[in-house]
Amino acid sequence: MGHFGPKRSNLGIEDFCRMERNNIYIRQAEVSDIDTIVRFNTEMAHETEGIALSHQKLRDGVSAVFEDNTKGFYLVAECNDSIVGQALITYEWSDWRDGMFWWIQSVYVLPDYRRIGVLRSIFECIKRMAGDSSNVCGLRLYVHKDNLTAKLAYENLGMKYSHYEVYELLL
Repeated sequence: MGHFGPKRSNLGIEDFCRMERNNIYIRQAEVSDIDTIVRFNTEMAHETEGIALSHQKLRDGVSAVFEDNTKGFYLVAECNDSIVGQALITYEWSDWRDGMFWWIQSVYVLPDYRRIGVLRSIFECIKRMAGDSSNVCGLRLYVHKDNLTAKLAYENLGMKYSHYEVYELLL
């Protein structure tokens, strides 16, 4: 977890994420999960935005997280020994709050495993880990403006619409 993970205790991720509701188990992703994460990200981009990502660039981007833990970390959800969902946590320093926001990104759950608690299990694990960290001041995520299903799912998890809008300049 690097220096962004749990700080108030010696608990590991397994202590936060042993939520075996509906046989769903959340764990920190490992290098051996890269192919699955790349596949899930490819499917998510196509499903939510109708875009095709460069496989090599995506693989390099996912691999970079494993090579440098200051970029973030992935969590994966397993059901019956198969990965069925994922999320990426990245970091944003807030000088206003003297703390770190965890950005929840690259969220994906296989279609056959939706609406059984996979997303909720991932989110609850993230929330527990962040709550136990002395330097995390909040959770944030962005969602495509037309993805009404995702917006409703996040609202059902207790997240609120923010008054901020995201602007970008791709280079």
